[in-house]
Amino acid sequence: MNFVAELLISIALVISGIFGFVGSYGLVKLKDTLQRLHAPTKATTLGVGGVLIASMIFFYSETGHISVHELLITLFLFLTAPITANFIASAYLARNLREDDLPKTPGDYGWSIYDDPPETGVDR
Repeated sequence: MNFVAELLISIALVISGIFGFVGSYGLVKLKDTLQRLHAPTKATTLGVGGVLIASMIFFYSETGHISVHELLITLFLFLTAPITANFIASAYLARNLREDDLPKTPGDYGWSIYDDPPETGVDR
């Protein structure tokens, strides 16, 4: 393996370690659920992304082929982290805040977590 590949791998691992540490530290130190939500979804996602980039560089320098596994993991990670964060934030809002505590929305529909479900004629 040449020096440039080793240097790029090292830089990606150090940066991902910093992001992982900051995300973990934020998860422990932040007080509120919504503040804690921000740390792992942003910083830790970038930390794992740096490890995946380092892995892709390593396998490309060793074999000469781009590994599809890391690309699929990265795609899965970047698609699921925001969706999970949205679900956790919506659950927090529904459980801990009343509709009167939130600002008014400019549209006709209001906040979706407080809207009554439409009548479908089916008992739940």
